[in-house]
Amino acid sequence: MGRRSRTPTRKNYIEMSSYQKDPALSAHSKRVNYIAMGCLIFLGPIIVVCLWHTIVNLDGSALNMWKYWKTYNFEGVRKIWPMPSFYACKLIVFFAVFEALLQVYVPGERHIGIVSPTGNRPMYKKNGFTCCVITIFVYYFAYKEKHFNPAGVYDHLGEIYSALIVISMIVCCLVYLKGHTYPSSTDWGSCGNPLIDFYWGMELYPRIGRDFDLKLYFISRFGMMSWACLVISFVIKQWEQKGKVADSMFVSSVLQLAYIFKFFWWEGGYLNTLSMMHDRAGFYTIWGAMVWLPAVYSSPVLYLVQHPVQLGRWVSIYVFFAGLLCIYTQYSIDWQRQEFRETHAKARVWGINPVKIQAHYVTEKGEHKQTLLLASGWWGLARHVHYIFEIGSCFFWSIPALFTHTSPYFFLLFLTFFLVDRVERDDRRCKAKYMKFWDIYRKKVPNKIIPLIY
Repeated sequence: MGRRSRTPTRKNYIEMSSYQKDPALSAHSKRVNYIAMGCLIFLGPIIVVCLWHTIVNLDGSALNMWKYWKTYNFEGVRKIWPMPSFYACKLIVFFAVFEALLQVYVPGERHIGIVSPTGNRPMYKKNGFTCCVITIFVYYFAYKEKHFNPAGVYDHLGEIYSALIVISMIVCCLVYLKGHTYPSSTDWGSCGNPLIDFYWGMELYPRIGRDFDLKLYFISRFGMMSWACLVISFVIKQWEQKGKVADSMFVSSVLQLAYIFKFFWWEGGYLNTLSMMHDRAGFYTIWGAMVWLPAVYSSPVLYLVQHPVQLGRWVSIYVFFAGLLCIYTQYSIDWQRQEFRETHAKARVWGINPVKIQAHYVTEKGEHKQTLLLASGWWGLARHVHYIFEIGSCFFWSIPALFTHTSPYFFLLFLTFFLVDRVERDDRRCKAKYMKFWDIYRKKVPNKIIPLIY
């Protein structure tokens, strides 16, 4: 952007940019949003149970599930719905308490988040990677010392998912009530519609006390950690049942664990993403993290428990390293932007000085703020180029299942649709925040995801 001849006044800034107060900001109409939110609240749990039933009890065949659905409709869902068990509830509560204690007592660096819409800067204790290592070590140690058999998680998986659905709904209601009665900061509010308030949430950064951030806990400590534990449980189940771990299971599970470790290693960067900056703690975030994330994300490995595929040495190597390359590239893209921000655009990008745009915006309090937008390197190719490698990572940990059935690819299809929709939502959010500066950025970086194509 060229140098301006004069500095805009405070009034000019307020006219140019503002945060969008509507938490349901979307690329769709309000009617479509209401229908989508209602359907997701109602159908989300059904999809999780049906996906589990398809993979475990119907040979992983989506066609068999379709035939069953045509025969019984919603009555068939009642027949296959597993009842929560004491074992499942005990396991979930123990895991939840264990992860909460780790978040509180494991030491970590202080991390200051991005300025919120009301001008707050949330503070976190960045100890996710250490917590992840401790969780995996304790989980495996309990197995080796015969205090707990992770293979039992697979055997009781339907009960666990059912219990998770019930517990997470209760948690969503409690957080909704907390937002109405005892908000943690000024980053809260109601849009006047109970459905939107419940789905999107009332608070941006709900906390217990001063330091225990609920959104970080449910997404990172509960959701991502439980995903890792499920993957390990499925591998152990195959080992105990088959006497070995198939190369397809090895490739898929290690790629997923590598992705999870990357997430925790890059935790500071995640805390500065649009997800943490704009997604409130409602059904979308909490139920999604507690149920959808571990249940759906781990589904390719769940499928491979009973459907091991022998890929062969070279196919396994190609798929494994292609997946690792996608995970590393995604990390490299995110780190490039994080380093750009931390050095205030002084770090070179791909060996040259970065192309940057100094964007201005105001908070809901009327405070003038400014930030830098990176428009070179990876971020000069497309505004969300990292989504290509996000989808690529998922593809390479799904493809070891090959193509006998489509159920191992449910998450890949969902992720692709979700990210394409998220691009539209993020663009509208950034437009509402940066106004004309976002238009300048879009002219410099016209493509959304795929360079020169989309």
